[in-house]
Amino acid sequence: MRLVSFIQDGRPGYGIARSDGVVDLGRRCGTTWPTLRDALAAESLGEAERLYGGTAPDLAWDDIALAPVIPNPDKIICIGLNYRDHVAETGRTLTEKPTLFARFPGSQVGHLQPLVKPAISDEFDYEGELAVVIGKGGRHIAAADALNHVAGYSCYNEGSVRDWQRHTSQFLAGKTFAGTGGFGPWLVTADEIPDPSRLTLETRLNGQVVQRATTDLMITPVAEQIAYISAILPLLPGDVIVSGTPGGVGAKRIPPLYMRPGDVAEVEITGIGVLRNPVIAES
Repeated sequence: MRLVSFIQDGRPGYGIARSDGVVDLGRRCGTTWPTLRDALAAESLGEAERLYGGTAPDLAWDDIALAPVIPNPDKIICIGLNYRDHVAETGRTLTEKPTLFARFPGSQVGHLQPLVKPAISDEFDYEGELAVVIGKGGRHIAAADALNHVAGYSCYNEGSVRDWQRHTSQFLAGKTFAGTGGFGPWLVTADEIPDPSRLTLETRLNGQVVQRATTDLMITPVAEQIAYISAILPLLPGDVIVSGTPGGVGAKRIPPLYMRPGDVAEVEITGIGVLRNPVIAES
């Protein structure tokens, strides 16, 4: 099942994605599960699929604007330096434990919505990544059980403002500018992706392939990411883990390749689809 969050005439909603539109679960189930995060917390996706899985769409795609898959997560935890080729191109040392940093919900936009190049920087870089959405919360989750806590997967463009990222040894300043992260197009439920290590990720800028990797090359696999993070604090339904980018980032190319207004960035992951975002200048 594919699930989206959206805005229709100023009203936030969510629903089941179909080729010809969206079944509006927000209207059908809103008093019980107002948002997709609420539906995940209630462990109600199976019930929603049973009730509405065969229902014709309520909304055409042209009637809505897609929002980030989870617009209101309690937390977004990003994994840095999680592919060896990216570690190598940055000149950093491989660490025993995963590198973690946070993004905030206001830094995200949905599929087809514009990524905003900050006026203060000309070093706006792409990072294609697999996003992991937690369905069943928990603390001290064992790696062997971790994938049972996943609601599903999506694509993420972890847009990075490189000069601000380099201001200090901490990444956050360059990683959470408003409107710089793309998250979508939808959540593909975990039953359709039983093994997240068997996916191919490709990032394109204006149709040119700039990153390509298979997710089995992650240094810290998804299950171990969940185990490590949940030892620090409880994971909650709707939390998002952005699992790391492979090599090929624009900052390490010669000459550097950054996203500019008028560009189109795409992140495609097998079994999920294509996240596409135009790039605009900050107004």
